[in-house]
Amino acid sequence: MSAQPDHAPVPPAPLAPTAAAQVLAQLRVSPRADTWVPAFEQDWARALEDSRHSYSLSPLHDVVRAWQARLEAVPAVAEFLASGRDDSDGVDLAAALDSRQ
Repeated sequence: MSAQPDHAPVPPAPLAPTAAAQVLAQLRVSPRADTWVPAFEQDWARALEDSRHSYSLSPLHDVVRAWQARLEAVPAVAEFLASGRDDSDGVDLAAALDSRQ
């Protein structure tokens, strides 16, 4: 008999060592580069500091995954905004990303 749970959560796929650089390159060519690049760099610096204190790469991976999700959502968001629908009852992105994990 094992003390391990029957249904262990599946860990996220490992990120490529160049994932952060790829995300930053995508951000630099996006129409929102003037705001997104500094925001990514700020998130990255904060995660880097957290990683130094915790000896874990998880904060860095979390930043990359969050920004990958933002980039993946851009076409859907642009389509929604172009449709002219009412977005006054929006959901916070952090809440939406937390529900995906």
